[in-house]
Amino acid sequence: MTTEVRVPTLGESVTEATVATWFKKPGDPVAADEMLCELETDKVTVEVPAPAAGTMGEIVAQEGDTVGVDALLATITEGEAKSAPAKTEKAEKSEKPAASAPASGGDSVDVMVPTLGESVTEATVSTWFKKAGDSVEADEMLCELETDKVSVEVPAPAAGTLTEILANEGDTVQAGGKLAVLSSGDGAAQKAAVSEPTKSSDGEQYTTPPAGRDVEDAPSAKKAMAEAGISRDSVTGTGRDGRVMKEDVAKAASSASAAPAPDAAAPRAPSPAEDASREERVKMTRLRQTIARRLKESQNTAAMLTTYNEVDMTGVMTLRNEYKDEFLKKHGVKLGFMSFFTKACCHALREVPEVNAEIDGTDVVYKNFVHMGIAAGTPTGLVVPVIRDADQMSFAEIEKAIAEKGARARDGKLSMAEMQGGTFTISNGGVYGSLMSSPILNPPQSGILGMHKIQDRPMAINGEVVIRPMMYLALSYDHRIVDGKGAVTFLVRVKDALEDPRRLLMDL
Repeated sequence: MTTEVRVPTLGESVTEATVATWFKKPGDPVAADEMLCELETDKVTVEVPAPAAGTMGEIVAQEGDTVGVDALLATITEGEAKSAPAKTEKAEKSEKPAASAPASGGDSVDVMVPTLGESVTEATVSTWFKKAGDSVEADEMLCELETDKVSVEVPAPAAGTLTEILANEGDTVQAGGKLAVLSSGDGAAQKAAVSEPTKSSDGEQYTTPPAGRDVEDAPSAKKAMAEAGISRDSVTGTGRDGRVMKEDVAKAASSASAAPAPDAAAPRAPSPAEDASREERVKMTRLRQTIARRLKESQNTAAMLTTYNEVDMTGVMTLRNEYKDEFLKKHGVKLGFMSFFTKACCHALREVPEVNAEIDGTDVVYKNFVHMGIAAGTPTGLVVPVIRDADQMSFAEIEKAIAEKGARARDGKLSMAEMQGGTFTISNGGVYGSLMSSPILNPPQSGILGMHKIQDRPMAINGEVVIRPMMYLALSYDHRIVDGKGAVTFLVRVKDALEDPRRLLMDL
């Protein structure tokens, strides 16, 4: 009996993901609920468990493929482990002329461009990890392709020798096109030697382009030539068919700068190409692209304004120090500042409900509950897990929820559902040392509270100057729905509750 492994629900408005890693290969035994693969969306990483025990069958979606919700990923054959099914890549005899055929008649395997995803028809060859003549293992990474959405790694479809590279770095390739040829026979190395491009006198690869054929230079080379002000005719291309690569532009720029200057006494301005050689260009991750898009959409959509205040943290710190050991012993979690701020915001939101509302077309939607978003920094970017019904939770429940969500965020295990539906957000820049900042709204929410660093400052208390632990608070709000009076009232209520935590118990 064959069981299908399909893409699970990825969350509201998320329709596709990229296959990041397969933990199993065809023929491997799998147990029920064992992790088979990992999918990446523009926000989170999703693990796909085995729906049944058995033997891993065909893997339909390879690493780097973009798949939609409910798409077929692989199959599992229930029962005892079986040998791995034959790979689906093309494995046919080489159609090269007899002069380039291997001496002992090895099999030729094509390395093809994998499926790039819905609406993506072409990619650029970014990096080759192997060169012609190198031996490769099955599933070893051969090259990396870049599209306008993701980077796709291309594995070796079989073990053997890389005999010919058909698409060099910088080339644009179509989905389903041929990238290279592998030879799995004994004569592979000999074949690679015959088919390797000719070398120029200085050892660089160079192939004379066919007469009458237009050669498309590498995109990075075009950009470098434009920045350096170098003519295409002054650059010798070392890529396939004589196409210009980025390194060729840098070499041409270096040669030009080495020539005697017309006026030796005049200082030479730095060459743009020299600056470019000291730069590093890294493609944005899908998560970072989504963060950038959403933050800019927030600024473009909302009439965002920020109001500030400061809070004396003496009361909270005294209460926390007095009960933190007993709190930890009873509840098994540390008593932090976030539970105080969450409670204070929940109380203030009851008095100023428009800060807990959102605009939907020409309607204002008021929330009679608080789903609190707690912004958390991760190695890959900022995420905002949501604590649902935070206004109904105790201090201990809030601290446990924050600890659990924070750990899952750092491990990249948050689901889409855990980051949706928030009605208000708290962002703590103080953990990084920020003294004051203006947080950006998390759409469609109408308010976000920014916490900052606690710093001892001299304050005038009852006519005397005393040192107190002070924190600046910032409330960014959507002025389309929240008036200045409501925003200031909200922030003052948060300040009052934190400076006298007893007000939280008395619901004042």
